[in-house]
Amino acid sequence: MRHPPRSVLLAVAGTSALVAGALLPVVTAQGAAPACTVEYSVTSQWDTGFQGAVKITNNAAAVSSWSLAFDFAGGQKVTQGWNAKWSQSGTTVTAANESWNGSLGTGASVSAGFIASKAGANAVPTTFRLNGTTCNAGTDPTPTPTPTSTPTPTAPPSTVPPGTGDEPPALHVLGNKLVDAAGNTRRLLGVNRSGGEFMCVQGRGIWDGPVDDAAIAAIAAWHVGTVRIPLNEECWLGLSNIDPAYRGATYVNAVKDLVARVKAHGMTPIVELHWTYGQYTGNSAGCSDVHAGCQKPMPDMQYTPSFWTSVANVFKNDQSVVFDLFNEPYPDRATATTAQAWQCWRDGGTCPGIGYEVAGMQDLVDSVRATGAKNVILAGGIAYSNDLGQWLTHKPTDPTGNLAAAYHVYNFNSCANENCWNSTLAPVAAQVPLVAGEIGENTCSHGFVDRVMKWFDDRGLSYLGWTWNAWDCSTGPSLISAYDGTPTAYGIGLRDHLRALDG
Repeated sequence: MRHPPRSVLLAVAGTSALVAGALLPVVTAQGAAPACTVEYSVTSQWDTGFQGAVKITNNAAAVSSWSLAFDFAGGQKVTQGWNAKWSQSGTTVTAANESWNGSLGTGASVSAGFIASKAGANAVPTTFRLNGTTCNAGTDPTPTPTPTSTPTPTAPPSTVPPGTGDEPPALHVLGNKLVDAAGNTRRLLGVNRSGGEFMCVQGRGIWDGPVDDAAIAAIAAWHVGTVRIPLNEECWLGLSNIDPAYRGATYVNAVKDLVARVKAHGMTPIVELHWTYGQYTGNSAGCSDVHAGCQKPMPDMQYTPSFWTSVANVFKNDQSVVFDLFNEPYPDRATATTAQAWQCWRDGGTCPGIGYEVAGMQDLVDSVRATGAKNVILAGGIAYSNDLGQWLTHKPTDPTGNLAAAYHVYNFNSCANENCWNSTLAPVAAQVPLVAGEIGENTCSHGFVDRVMKWFDDRGLSYLGWTWNAWDCSTGPSLISAYDGTPTAYGIGLRDHLRALDG
């Protein structure tokens, strides 16, 4: 799916709330209630930086504005933040309210998050001041020192709220179904969580909005069973054009951490390659930049096989993680014929109309399988994954037999009605698992996706709504208006449908 204009993303990036996580020690007041309390936590970290959060509770008289100050003792530097106006002078960090969250009544709380750099130990601040008043007064917090290396990215059992279920099962293909080890059919029903594909390449962070435990719990509360996570190959591989704060090991660890949290809430993670390298300025070009700043017609041979080799090595021992090879191929917009497009799609190489060497779907399947990974692989068709007409004819060879077809459909696509689905999708679904990795509509309503879900439900197939991001739905299909799970008029349709299926 193409994304809202950059101006829209910049406007909404600051509206997400990051609630304090539970991965590392939290400084919390004990005993008699002081005038204010502050909970501080490190929600994830890596060699050169970390993501943190504060939760402020006002126990005194209501205020119409607030400013929190604390000091870093280990040379940490705040590089960005959300839900507050963050600044730093020397060692002192200040988080002041935004225009929309300044009111803080007695007993009310507000949360804010930030990303910071660090070198060596990541000492926890010990003193917090709200509007000049010392918080946690009368207590003697003794926080445990923060580990200096990234912890194993698995959420402790205590972070899993009651009723979220066990971790998702390992999956494999059996005929035209996705099944678990016991042979039970598993449908992938859920949402996309956009951000990892564009924030890093734009130098604005890694995720668009919060991805802490509370944010993932909000997704699970819709009875979501699967979360698709779009990624950027240059950020994962750590190429030099990406801001060092958001590339390489930092980015990889952030993805691993999000995958672990998705699993901890009983949901299947799909890691998907969305934006790639390679200059394309032809028909329907999303950008002229050679770097991974937009959707390209096909993946590139220079970096994409390396990306999938690396991703497969990270997750090959966990078959609950599904691999989606490439978001929305559109070689048909560059080539003269459909036959050329499908040959390019499978075999790659020199493709008409595309100026860089293309990595075909077979190249990417081979890259994954060469690592020993047996994870289920999804491969979307041409025409932005909306055309599966020759998918079976050009199906890549997979020695493990764990290959499924991916399809995307929006109300503005060519193949967006039951007649087309019956003629082109049903034959594919009869032979291999079929997953609609993206469904949506740009009407701020859900009449179209209701039809899509019914067609897929009637055949026991999988689908995921685009997208769990708090954007204005008039700019694209946004399921939520806030990261607590407040649905848009469009999102209500998917939410209520998933809850009804699971009820």
